[in-house]
Amino acid sequence: MKRITLFLLPFLFFACHPDGRIYVKHQDLSPNIEWLKEDKKEFKVPIENNTAPYDLSLSFRFANGYQFDVAKVKVTEISPSGKQSEQEYELLIRDEKGEYIGKPGYDIWDSEHKVEPNKTYAEQGTYTYIIEHIMPTDPLHYAMEIGVIIDEIK
Repeated sequence: MKRITLFLLPFLFFACHPDGRIYVKHQDLSPNIEWLKEDKKEFKVPIENNTAPYDLSLSFRFANGYQFDVAKVKVTEISPSGKQSEQEYELLIRDEKGEYIGKPGYDIWDSEHKVEPNKTYAEQGTYTYIIEHIMPTDPLHYAMEIGVIIDEIK
């Protein structure tokens, strides 16, 4: 019994979300480890409390060999009432020394990028986020996953 508990403990630790994390979802980009410009990813985010401030972050998983210092993305936000806005972000992939930024796992890297700190939502309800890459090459090689993370600031 002790072995089972010790075996499961790391999984329970990593499965827990930090306090205030209300949404985390990642989507695979392609089994060929690439992201096509036409492959837009959609996320449905429920916002129940529109009086609280939030941090909006994007996660990006990539493999060794990703050739750029950044990943440029366009994020379209659609409010529950249909109001639409677009933002472009540069997700920093390499530091000034050319080293990958993020958490390594063999030849795969996970990175989180806070793109809108202290964000407020005008409405309650489900917001839709559509994410696409706007890099100069198509497909974008060694890109594996994109994700949306919402943390409520307490």
